[in-house]
Formats: sequence, structure tokens, C-alpha cells
Amino acid sequence: MTITGELKNKIDAVWDDFWSGGISNPIEVLEQLTFLLFIKGLDEQERRAENKASRTGEAIDSRIYPEGDSATGVPYQSLRWSSFTDMGSAKAMFDHVEQHVFPHLEEMAEGSSHATHMAGAKLTVQSAGLLQKVVDGLDAVPMGDADTKGDVYEYMLGKLSTAKVAGQFRTPRHIIELMVHMMAPGPTDVICDPASGTCGFLVAASEYLREAHAEVLTDPASLERFNTSMFNGFDFDTTMLRIGSMNMQMHGVASPNIVHRDSLSEGAPKDEERYSLILANPPFAGSLDYDGVAQDLLAVAKTKKTELLFVSLFLRLLRPGGRAAVIVPDGVLFGSTKAHKELRRLLVEDQKLDGIVSLPSGVFKPYAGVSTAILLFTKTNSGGTDDVWFYDLVADGFSLDDKRAPLLDDELIGAVATLDQAQHELNNLPDALTRFASLALDPDSERKRARTDQSFCVPKAEIADNDYDLSINRYKEIVYEQIDYPAPSEIIAELETLEADITQGLADLKAMLS
Repeated sequence: MTITGELKNKIDAVWDDFWSGGISNPIEVLEQLTFLLFIKGLDEQERRAENKASRTGEAIDSRIYPEGDSATGVPYQSLRWSSFTDMGSAKAMFDHVEQHVFPHLEEMAEGSSHATHMAGAKLTVQSAGLLQKVVDGLDAVPMGDADTKGDVYEYMLGKLSTAKVAGQFRTPRHIIELMVHMMAPGPTDVICDPASGTCGFLVAASEYLREAHAEVLTDPASLERFNTSMFNGFDFDTTMLRIGSMNMQMHGVASPNIVHRDSLSEGAPKDEERYSLILANPPFAGSLDYDGVAQDLLAVAKTKKTELLFVSLFLRLLRPGGRAAVIVPDGVLFGSTKAHKELRRLLVEDQKLDGIVSLPSGVFKPYAGVSTAILLFTKTNSGGTDDVWFYDLVADGFSLDDKRAPLLDDELIGAVATLDQAQHELNNLPDALTRFASLALDPDSERKRARTDQSFCVPKAEIADNDYDLSINRYKEIVYEQIDYPAPSEIIAELETLEADITQGLADLKAMLS
């Protein structure tokens, strides 16, 4: 992230303006900022089109702000950010934005996927003074290029994780980075997160592709796929859809498929075998009624537990050969119900279970202390599991208490940092990534490791013999340090010497006092 101290201060000042103006819910703050940034972005997009038309002499194909009046009876041109922010009066601007600019978002709802999520947008800023402060603050934040825009919005999203409200919507960025690099998305992948929230996984996948496969941005056909059909996210929370959609837009993905959907419900579109890569951190510990759950998911494993239903969903959505890296609570790995065991059997026997990364229980603090793991598998419908790779990730670069304070400098945190042994003790992510990559290049290097090591492999037959238990503690061996205790006679001799010393010391003390 390239956010500097000065830029952070400007963003923090905007955030503080909301708080001092009486809007303290971080989700509401971010939603209002999302609306305003979207409006600002429309004006920037229109200005770029106008500049191009001026250079080339060609007409603009489809104007965002055409000539004539909008549905609210005012000129479209007056709805532009550059127009209403220059009205001179805070009260005039407030009335115009509330009565005309926000209703225009509803009028635009038939446009791009981003615009669709703006339908129903309401200005909840209650005073002209606050709106003026926020508008001035956003104008002071430079967002001239896609990288900076993405970093700015990512920094804003980070405030959800520190405000002790709605932090559950955010998977830690460095954990997302590890999972994306493990999967190494390619230019032909069709990527899906069925519980997308703020779209952190999809954003990280898009950034990986920009860096590792720059050709997706230069080849016209690839760029079209990148901007439209490559990234797919589902969520049933309208606010999360708006925030997630804006997150994608700010990171340079023009029109991803981010849609309102309860992925587990009976009425959800099937999308069977449509995606080649799934990255997700679905809701934990939920329970649904059988009547509301898609019957094809119940056919895989009859259960009310959302974490099991989501794994069933992943198997349905993936095409043969498709891969998944998903976070699950540890209970999925060792639960004793029939549904738990059957789902694990399917992963091991009918698909290819590539690996399990055990995460420390503090990863999601302060919001949850539940123990979790990353489940890595490939859909084959024909088996393929020979060994299951386990990695015991015990340090992620942050303290594992409620503070989650960084233990290393910024450049040493994450999955792609270069670390020495002492730094590895504080951040295991680069080592986990390196060892997972070696499975494809030199699988014997991991198969030969002892079970006392941080990673090791377990044969499928042994896992089957253990009721398909996938918890790392079932297979990990611990070496206890050998302590050579003194013989009892030596202890008695030392005690007798100590007793004699005490007796002599007391006698000397009495002599001194007499």
C-alpha cells in the first residue's frame, strides 16, 4: 500500500468530520463516502471522455451527463461534482445534492453494475456544514491514478477492522494475499466469491493478475473479460454490495459481476460448474432451516450448518479442474456428525484435497477467537488425493491478542516478504507459500518431512482410517525436550547441605546478638 502519512491524515480528517457531525457508525460512514466517491468518479469519467473528444474531434458515444434536464427537472450538467461543489453556498449545495444529485443515482440504476448497486441511495448527512467539510476533504485527497484510488479505498475499508463494528466483514488482507498467491490466478480463470462482502478476495486476485499477467490489460479480448466476466461476487447485504462494488471499481475493474444473492437459498441461480477458482471466507456458525436451503446442497450433506453448506456450494460451483482456497472453522475438519464426515470423505475420495493450512486462533480477533484453517482443494469428480499436505501456521506477523499489533515492519508482513529465520518466527506466511508451491515442483520435498516439522504430508489411507479427520493435531508429532533430573540421592544430599548451612547460619546469628 502506498498511502503516506500525509494522505492518511487527510482521509482520517474526513472520517473525523463524520464522527463530529453525529455519524459514528463506520458502515454508514463508508456507505456515504462510497456514494460521494461514485458521484465524483462519474464526473472524472465524463471529463476524460470530453478531453478525448476534444483531441480527436469525435463525438462522445454515451454521455453520463447529457444536455437537457434530468428526471428531477434540473440540467444534467448541474449534477456533476465539479458543478455542485462550486455553488458557493453550503446550504445551496446540500439542498441540490439531496434533492437532485442522489435521485439521479436512482435514475442511473439501469446502467453499469456499479450504478445498479447505487439504486436506493440516500444522503444521511444531516447538515450542510458537514457535507461541505466532507466534499472539501475528498477534494483534498489526490486520487488521480488507479493505484492510489485503490489504496485510498482500501485504507477506508481498514477502518471497519479497527472500529469494533462490522469487522467480521473483513478477512485480514495478508491472509487473503497468502490464499491468492497459493492459487496463482491465471488470465483464463473465472473467479468467484459466493460470500463476497467488501470483495477483498476479488480485489486481491485482480491485483495479482495485473502484476503476474500484465497481458490481461493489453490484449483487448482479455481486458474485456477482466472488466466484466472474470470476477464474480455474491452477497445478500445491500450495503456490502455497494461497498464491494466500489472497492472493485476503485481498483480498476470496470464492471464485475457483483450481484445480490443468498448463495445457499433454494431460489439462488444454480451456476453449476461455471467457475474455475473460488476464494472465500464464508459465514461461520450459522444455522438455517432445511426449507430455505437449496435441495441440491442438502443432497451433498444434509445439514443446517452454514459452514458445511458453503463447502457443498463450492463443489457445485466449481467446474472440473477448478480450484478453491477457502477459510473454514476447525469444526469442519474434525466434526463427528454424519454430514461432517461425509463432506470430508467427498473431498478426500471423490475430489483432490490438496492441503490444510492451520491458522492461529487470534487471526480474527478482536471479533472472534475461533480456530480456523484454509482448505485447499481441486474439483475432479474422480478422486486424485494421494497425500494431504498440512502446514501449522503459528505466526502471521501480528500479535494474536485483541490489539493485533504488527510485530514486524510493513515490508516484512505478508506472504511475499523475504525473511530471515528470526523474522520467520514472527511471520510464517512466506514459508507456507514456498512450501505449498514446492508440492507442484518437487512433491517429495514435502513428503519426506517428519511430522515434527512445520509442514508434512499424510497418506490418504491413514486419513480414511481416522474417519477422515483433517485436524492437524491428529497427525502432528511433538518432540518433548529431554530433561535430565538429578538422582534422588543427589537431591537428598543437597537438601542436607542446605539444612546444615541454615543451622550454622542461625547459630552465628544468635552468637552475634548475645
